[in-house]
Amino acid sequence: MNVLILCTGNSCRSILGEATFNHLAPEGWHAVSAGSKPAGYVHPRSLALLQRQGISTEGYHSKSWDKLPVTPDIVITVCGSAAGEECPAYLGPVMRAHWGVEDPAYATGTDEEIDAAFMHAYRTLRARIEAFFALPLEALKKDPVQMKTELDRIGTLQA
Repeated sequence: MNVLILCTGNSCRSILGEATFNHLAPEGWHAVSAGSKPAGYVHPRSLALLQRQGISTEGYHSKSWDKLPVTPDIVITVCGSAAGEECPAYLGPVMRAHWGVEDPAYATGTDEEIDAAFMHAYRTLRARIEAFFALPLEALKKDPVQMKTELDRIGTLQA
C-alpha cells in the first residue's frame, strides 16, 4: 500500500510524515510525500529533527505531486490553517483523509520556540502514524468504509 502525504510546499510537515511513516512502516506499506507548490528544498530544521530522532533523512527532497514515483492508494493532507493555506485536492480515485498540522515553517520567536513548533508537528504526526499502524491493517484493506472512518478519526488525535 502506497500512502501519499501531501501539503503545499513539501518542505516540513509532509517530509516529517513521510520519513516517520517509512521509519515505522510494516512490510508492504510505503509513504511518499509531495507538494502542490513544492518549495524546492527541505527545511533544515525538519532534517535536523529527524536526525535527532534517529530517522534517516537520506533521499528526502521537496517534490511535486506531478512527478510521483508510485500511484497512491491513500492520500493524507497535512496542511493547517494558521498561514491561511488551502489544502491541495489530489485528483485521483484514491481514499483521502485530512490530518491537519500547523506549518512550523511559519513559527516565529526564539530558536527554542521555533524548535518547539517543529517538535509539536513531528509529535502530532508520529502519534497519528503510530495509531494508524496499531490498526488491523490487513482487515481494513478489505473494508474501505472502515478504513476511511479510522483515517478520519486518527486525523483528530493530538500529540
